[in-house]
Amino acid sequence: MSDDPLLSVRDLVKHFRQGRGAGRGHGVVRAIDGVSFDIAAGETLGLVGESGSGKTTLGRTVLRLYEPTAGSIRFEGAELGSLPSRRLREARRHMQMIFQDPVGSLNPRMRIEDIVAEPLDVHGLCSSRTERRKRVTTLLARVGLGADALARRPHEFSGGQRQRIGIARALASEPKLVVADEPISALDVSIQAQIVNLLADLQAERRLAFLFISHDLRVVRHLSHRVAVMYLGTVVETGPAAALYAAPAHPYTRALLGAIPELDPARRRLRVILEGDPPSPLAPPPGCRFHPRCPIYARKRDPRCATEPPALAPFPGATSGHLAACHYAGAPPADG
Repeated sequence: MSDDPLLSVRDLVKHFRQGRGAGRGHGVVRAIDGVSFDIAAGETLGLVGESGSGKTTLGRTVLRLYEPTAGSIRFEGAELGSLPSRRLREARRHMQMIFQDPVGSLNPRMRIEDIVAEPLDVHGLCSSRTERRKRVTTLLARVGLGADALARRPHEFSGGQRQRIGIARALASEPKLVVADEPISALDVSIQAQIVNLLADLQAERRLAFLFISHDLRVVRHLSHRVAVMYLGTVVETGPAAALYAAPAHPYTRALLGAIPELDPARRRLRVILEGDPPSPLAPPPGCRFHPRCPIYARKRDPRCATEPPALAPFPGATSGHLAACHYAGAPPADG
């Protein structure tokens, strides 16, 4: 991995205006609210959190599928927000996405050859039909599909095979960064391990960087070099995967990890039951956004938690790069 990040995101904000018609509610959905992180070439950053935490919105905003409300996105040192359209298109060749739904992300009317070749056509990467077919055949073979798939359509394949087609399409333009948005959540458990292993092999072969979005913390632990935990549009903890899983510093991270089923009694964690549902991103709580559900706040009622947003920062006893946004970060769970 290089010391210079391939992708650098700083203070990224994405808000959506809600309700413009008569008789409907108005407001701003604060989907992402000041998120910063780096990803190096060949590195996987795992992004975890409950549904509605902003993970998918973050992935799409990084790729400029959504226009950011504020903040900086730099790819290979270039600020994407200030690139002219031609250079932005060139940059997008090297930034691709694997979508969560392998059915909805593939055009049912197109043949598989044309689906996989779409990035080749858009970026003008093939000089002839023969070269185009050869490259598509090679891509399909790499993800475990034969040449007989070329003339078929998505409905003729299983869910796992359709996801492999989506992966082949994402690889067609030879990207450097892939945003994988819940790429296995729609698949049977028996197929999930195959896709995870395929992604790991492709990363090793091509030195791909991944932003791997998932709610499955076991998969994230297996694939990721570093992990970022999102809650209500913000990152509440981030760090090397080994350190974060061994010693989670934020009570929300502890709750997520405690919910992972473990067969080995030695690896089981204290289960933390969170009260209530996440607040609405239309009206995030003041102070720490987690405090209405936080077991520490429920015991201590520290007014800082309800009034002062904690900074994402190192904490006592943290390993290098391990940061948490909690006034009690680093305190033993019993003390917190």
